[in-house]
Amino acid sequence: MRNRTGVLAGWRAGYRNSPPRHSSITPVLLLAAQRFPPPEFTETGHQLPALTGLPPRAPWLEYLDVGVLVVALAFAAWLALRQRSRRGLVWLGIGSLLYFGFWKKGCVCAIGSIQNVALGLADPTFAVPVTVIAFALLPLVAALLFGRVFCSSVCPHGALQDLVLLKPVNVPVWLDHGLRMIAYVYLGLALVFAATGAGFIICQYDPFVPLFRFSGSTVMVTTGLALLALGVFVGRPYCRWLCPYGVLLGLASSVSKWRVRITPDTCTQCRLCEQSCPVGAINPSTVPAPARSVAADKRRLAVMILLLPVLVALGVWLGGWSGASLARKHRTVSLAERIHLEETGRVTGTTDASAAFRATGEPVEDLYANAQKVAARHVLAGRWGGGWIGLVIGMKLISLAVRRQRKDYEADQFRCVACARCYRYCPEELKRLGLPVPEGYASAWPSAPDGRAAARPSVP
Repeated sequence: MRNRTGVLAGWRAGYRNSPPRHSSITPVLLLAAQRFPPPEFTETGHQLPALTGLPPRAPWLEYLDVGVLVVALAFAAWLALRQRSRRGLVWLGIGSLLYFGFWKKGCVCAIGSIQNVALGLADPTFAVPVTVIAFALLPLVAALLFGRVFCSSVCPHGALQDLVLLKPVNVPVWLDHGLRMIAYVYLGLALVFAATGAGFIICQYDPFVPLFRFSGSTVMVTTGLALLALGVFVGRPYCRWLCPYGVLLGLASSVSKWRVRITPDTCTQCRLCEQSCPVGAINPSTVPAPARSVAADKRRLAVMILLLPVLVALGVWLGGWSGASLARKHRTVSLAERIHLEETGRVTGTTDASAAFRATGEPVEDLYANAQKVAARHVLAGRWGGGWIGLVIGMKLISLAVRRQRKDYEADQFRCVACARCYRYCPEELKRLGLPVPEGYASAWPSAPDGRAAARPSVP
């Protein structure tokens, strides 16, 4: 919970302004009692709204959660990379869904905890509990070592979507690439909002936590159910296109020491795995490009590289402008503007906020100084966020202009969520397990006359 100073910073700031899902309290505050209870409206009968956040958990339970997370990550890495067990990952996912989702009510979760870390880095008065930092960093450390094993069966959001996937269909590549950009923008906005104290939008607009709690706004419950309905046919739509934490996991997984390999031995180019991935994370083998195409690719790549700093600079400028506009929504800045209007005689009368401020006796100059600091922080955060979005767009254009050479069919290290669905499509995996390979299963899988992949044989 954020530490504040001033008469107006009592229970109202703590309960109204603190983020609802990740307001983890330090052990000292866990033992504290409410010093100033809220007023009772005996005449009007007004009832204060119920708090949407969860009550604080006992410290030992928070450390238990971290221990369970460590064990689950290690078990997921062992199942995905060593045992190559799809069944084991499914059962682990069910356990994670029950524990981290329905029992813990989705809080604290790794996805939202990055907001606490961002606010803690931007505001020295905000104390981030060690357990929240652990939830933010441990899945990233695991991704650096083993890939996105957190996504495979530890994240309750991913486990829930994985369980409802019954009839996966392939999403066009161009559409998939475009929709994946949403998560990058979402990540930038979430960190900007958190660092400036404007709110924890990842928690506020989480589509699955209301389902875990069996309560929530109608909009978010409907959104969660709609994503699950879409997830029956489209593999993990939230994970692929919306999850901001998935961007960080993908970046860490891109340089992981160990990673998912479709075949346990040598790729035979049978193409049976080509359409097996429900999240579109399998990169096919490539053929050498003609000389004319290579020359055109080099020119296009050079243009995109030159365009990158322009996009970053444009993003920084737009982000700074947006940050200044966003700062006016902050309560300190809006109060300072109101006081300034009253002091200069541009408006008559007072508002509740300005009257309460004047009752404190705090100098107006101090309010103006605090407002300037808040506005400067919003502008700086906006520039960082805008620069990030410009960098993402530029790097995406560069990646599309690069022609990569691959000899085998490979799981994309960034996009692969280590769900192990592709393993059983590989004849070499069937041989490893001692299972019979159906007749014609290990032969090359031809393409249809129109160039699309032909219907694949059933998986044992």
